[in-house]
This record gives sequence, C-alpha cells and structure tokens, in this order.
Amino acid sequence: MNKFFLTVIMSLFTILPARADDITSDLKVVMLGTGNPMSNPERSGPAVAIISHGKSYIIDSGVGVVRRAVEASRRGISELAPKNLTRVFLTHLHSDHTAGLANMILTPWVLRRTEPLNLYGPPGTKHLADGLIDAYKQDIDMRLHGTQPANADGYKVNSFEFSKEGIIFEDENVTVEAIANNHGTWQYTFGYKFTEKSSAKTVVISGDTTYSENIVKAAMGADILVHEIMSQIALSKRSDDWQKYHAAFHTSPKQMVKIANRAKPRLLVLYHQQYWDKADDHLAQEVKAAGYQGDVISANDLDVFE
Repeated sequence: MNKFFLTVIMSLFTILPARADDITSDLKVVMLGTGNPMSNPERSGPAVAIISHGKSYIIDSGVGVVRRAVEASRRGISELAPKNLTRVFLTHLHSDHTAGLANMILTPWVLRRTEPLNLYGPPGTKHLADGLIDAYKQDIDMRLHGTQPANADGYKVNSFEFSKEGIIFEDENVTVEAIANNHGTWQYTFGYKFTEKSSAKTVVISGDTTYSENIVKAAMGADILVHEIMSQIALSKRSDDWQKYHAAFHTSPKQMVKIANRAKPRLLVLYHQQYWDKADDHLAQEVKAAGYQGDVISANDLDVFE
C-alpha cells in the first residue's frame, strides 16, 4: 500500500487526547432571577447561580430565589436543591438584591439544610442577616422547641464582610474575586469573578453598575460575562429626573458595547434588565444596534449557560 495512504488511514484511528475542559469543567451559570424592582411576575429578583463540581454558589438573593432554585433542581440541577444552598455572595445591599435573603436563610432550613448559610458581602451584610434572624425569632424558637423536627444549625448565618476588592473566597472548586464597580452613590458595591480551578474557565457577574473600568479588566477574555443593562429606548420615555438617576446607576447599551468590545467575552449575557414595559424588552437587539459583534443573549429566569 502507498505509504502516504497508509499514513492517512492510520491517522483516522488515532485517538486524540481530550481537551482539559472537556474532562475537568463542570461550570454552569443558572439565572435564578433576572428582574428589577418593577416586579414583573415572569422575572424573579436578581440572583445568579454558579455551579461547579457538585456545589452551588449564589450571587444575590432577590425575591423568589429559593423557588427558582427548587424549579432548577427539578429540571436536573441537583446542586440547587434547598439543602445545598449554603453559599451566597451579595453584590450590594439594595433591597431588590436582598429582599429574598430571609427566604434563603429560613426556607432551606425547613427543607432539611443542616449547616449554616455562609454569607459574603460588603459592610452591613452582618447587620442585615442578624436583623432578619432577630425579626424571625418567634418562628425560629417555635421550630426549634415546638413539635416540628428541626435541626439546630440550618437557620444560622456565618457572615463575612469585605470593603476592598480582591479574592474573598476559595475552595477546592473555585476562586472568587470581588470587583469594585460604579453603582451611583453606593460606597460599597461589587461584581464578582469566578474562576473554576479545574478548567480555568471564568465567569464575571457585573452586579449593578454603570460603566466600570474594573469590570472591563476582570472580564478580559472571560468565558461568560453576565452584565446588567438598561434600555435606552425605554429610558428616553421617562422623566428627566429618572433619566439622570438611571444614567448614574446603570449601564446603557452604548456603554455595554464599549465594555464588551474591550473585554471580548466568549458570551455576553444580559440580566437585571432595566425596562419598563414588555414592549421595551429588546435589549440584545439594542446592544447589537449599538455596535456589538459578539454573541449576546438577553437572559430569562432559569436560562442555563455553559
């Protein structure tokens, strides 16, 4: 047989080594809530889950977060079963990002979480968590000392506060870096960068912010950038005072394009979408029209990205 053809035939049977991320990556992003304070019933309050090698890491705790997590677990993401909701990272303390925290503290405990919730966030996080525990003291006492079989630890909260950016959490699966962003007049407000150790894949969650150079730098070459956004079309319909407010606190499509064109993530996911009528929900198209050439998706609750 001709030596050339023999070489070709042999190459067809060569088993190439699998890419490292095919073997060692388990990274998923689950949108548990994409909404805003307008209380659209189709969108729960802001919350994003990072899944890596059997563990879940929740960013923010908007209204409805536990119910969305249960729904995701029923769809096969077992890491989001209530007993597994043990790590939450708050971007800032705006009520729409924290109004579901009492639910996150207490409901998984009732549903058999046996360890305390580990809560990471800016200054004021411990005060918020302690206040919720105190507010529900009668409920907790009844469950502990009444006839309901309740464990002694699942309602507790270990709060970890930080005021500067940098690595704020690490375990065998991920490293979590806090990123100072620009959310109007808030003193302490952060995004997060998750790096999966086994694959080096990265996910950046912007948190609430207008244009942020820190977010751009953190998101350089990220696999997934989950970024908040407001509709410029919808904003232009609002009064001058609201336009001024939102411009100082949130990201416009033009700013989004500037961020994404510099960072060049593999996938841009829009969440916490600021629009005020169902007809305004065309944010991916707005970003494309503003000049972004990459892949962009305007997320809905329970969307999963890998």
